[in-house]
Amino acid sequence: MTDDTLGNSSGHRGSNFSFRPIATFFSVWLGGSWLVVGGWLSPLLPGGWGAVAVGLAVGTIPVWTLLRGFQGISYPSAATRLLILRPFWYAMLFMPLLAIATLVGALTGLPFGGFGAGGRWALGTAAALVAVTALVGWAGSRRLTVKHLNVHMPRLPAAFDGLKLVQISDLHVGPQTSQRFMERIAKVVQAAKPDLIFVTGDQVDDFARDVQLFNDAFGALHAPLGVFAVAGNHDVYAGWDAVHRGLSEAGIIVLVNEAVTVERDGQRLWVAGTGDPAGKSWSPGGGRGAAPDIERTLADVPPNEPVLAMAHNPVLWPALAERGVDLTLSGHTHYGQLAIPSWGWSMASPFLELAMGSHQAGGSLLYIHPGSNYWGIPFRIGVFPEVAVLTLRTSQDGNASIALA
Repeated sequence: MTDDTLGNSSGHRGSNFSFRPIATFFSVWLGGSWLVVGGWLSPLLPGGWGAVAVGLAVGTIPVWTLLRGFQGISYPSAATRLLILRPFWYAMLFMPLLAIATLVGALTGLPFGGFGAGGRWALGTAAALVAVTALVGWAGSRRLTVKHLNVHMPRLPAAFDGLKLVQISDLHVGPQTSQRFMERIAKVVQAAKPDLIFVTGDQVDDFARDVQLFNDAFGALHAPLGVFAVAGNHDVYAGWDAVHRGLSEAGIIVLVNEAVTVERDGQRLWVAGTGDPAGKSWSPGGGRGAAPDIERTLADVPPNEPVLAMAHNPVLWPALAERGVDLTLSGHTHYGQLAIPSWGWSMASPFLELAMGSHQAGGSLLYIHPGSNYWGIPFRIGVFPEVAVLTLRTSQDGNASIALA
């Protein structure tokens, strides 16, 4: 299992950016959890605490692998991502939960003299639940859905009434990604016969060379009015200059803080694309060039003309709405990959005001896409990979709205 050497092609190595805080966070988060779990397992393990120490040392390998990739020293292969990084992401998610369950079980058993046994019993029960949850989540990550939405816009020119816009988002393509699943997404997009296609960020899975795999899967997408894309935070982390260049070479129109027009029957509609907030703090690989600038994004748009905007992170929508953008399409949140839509709740909801669904402010609309793939681990419960098909309608009553078709 070898990784190809990249040298400086990702643009990360040689910058002044420090990866030490990232490594420290990963090590403390996962290492601390493992020490709790390992502490209760040590009486059952050959070698006791020695085995726990070995497990702790092995746990540093994925951190080292990630940092080498982020620094542009190596490009993680499919095997590396499946056999080293994917278990790491599972551990990052579930190990703290196992540690908490162990401590709760131990404290519960303490009054009855079962401090050790209570912790191990709780750990075993939690591990079984985690295994079932992971399996259900994996099945959900393969359940591609097509959502049809009607969007009514008061300012939509008559020539664009009935326009079909297909949005895909957060594809996170890498060498470990199922090619068959990507082919399914591409076929569904083209089967919708879109007039316009938006790819709203996070095209790649953290590494610049992933853009070639993205192009292999989606470079042939076409629509009469064009295929447009914007930067997502993972595109920025991967090395935005290289990702931007790769997307453009595939014929995708990449918008970074700019707007262009599309025309039909002598009437026009503006398509705008913002940068991503990750660019404000991430300098390697040209990340600063992808920082959002709403004023510059809309600088060429005359007053009172309709605008469709792409903004990967929905946190940018209030500023766009304030400036009269009619419809903004976002992604980013994945709805936490765990959601109860009927309650309007997702794992992202406690952390983000704009976490899921559609929103309205005056005549401005926002749709937050749940993502067409997954990030980290193949895990989705309650919210599944999506291709959104939006049919734009000229509002007859002057009201803006988004509703299921």
